[in-house]
Amino acid sequence: MAKFQALAEAVADNISDGDSVAFEGFTHLIPHAVAHEVIRQGRRDLTVMRMTPDIIYDQLIGMGCVKKMIFSFAGNPGVGLLRRFRDSLENGWPLQVEIEEHSHAAMANAYEAGAAGLPCAVFRGYRGAELTRVNPNIKFIKCPFTGEELAAVPSLRPDVAVIHAQKANAKGDVFMEGITGVQKEAVLAAKRSIVTVEEVVDDFGAISPNATVLPSWTVTSVVKVPGGAHPSYTQSYYGRDNAAYIEWDKVSSDRDSFTAWMEENVLKQGPEVFATRVAHLKNAG
Repeated sequence: MAKFQALAEAVADNISDGDSVAFEGFTHLIPHAVAHEVIRQGRRDLTVMRMTPDIIYDQLIGMGCVKKMIFSFAGNPGVGLLRRFRDSLENGWPLQVEIEEHSHAAMANAYEAGAAGLPCAVFRGYRGAELTRVNPNIKFIKCPFTGEELAAVPSLRPDVAVIHAQKANAKGDVFMEGITGVQKEAVLAAKRSIVTVEEVVDDFGAISPNATVLPSWTVTSVVKVPGGAHPSYTQSYYGRDNAAYIEWDKVSSDRDSFTAWMEENVLKQGPEVFATRVAHLKNAG
């Protein structure tokens, strides 16, 4: 059953050194506030996973929190590469991150298999793909009914899933709409979950056709953090802060500027700063 907590308490209770953690979000509803709290609490040796790692993964890697990343695309969306991720891979700074790269299809199927309690995902894919040369976790099996060759990958069953959503109600049910990616599957696949929300309401009101509601029994911790997805966006609350993504490319290009930015904007700040950052983006999209 979902428990309402402060952000620091939710992270302390649910994320430990050595855990596997999925910070999911697909351009929309990216859980920046929780990632920053993980950095402030100094978590280490994490195995992180996500279909599209972006700047929160750059920050986690650059601050030495990550041992391994399982992913299907990595980049600063609309801008370019992840410079702290690249520095870690090429130069081992601050640590040498291990990688396991997949396709989007493989990641989506692996989360769904994890949500179903299955040991692996089986799907059509990876035919002729070069990822099979570098990822030993991509296998091929023969369908026992048709003889068709199918791809298989281990299911994704993180210790903790972290997502951001629009609303929670007083019971701890969670409401999401818009581009929701694999947030639902990640939560259902995980042992524990932290969900940050823009607001807590008495009733969700009218439900749109593409809305997702996670019942309270699927969620471990709910935390109210207005603006907690910034600089990504939350549909119906604020738009994407494109300038922040452009700025990150410059900030992250140098180790010293990265370290100084993280000290000033993450280590010295609390979750309340997110509401201030999105004030000018409210109702922008």
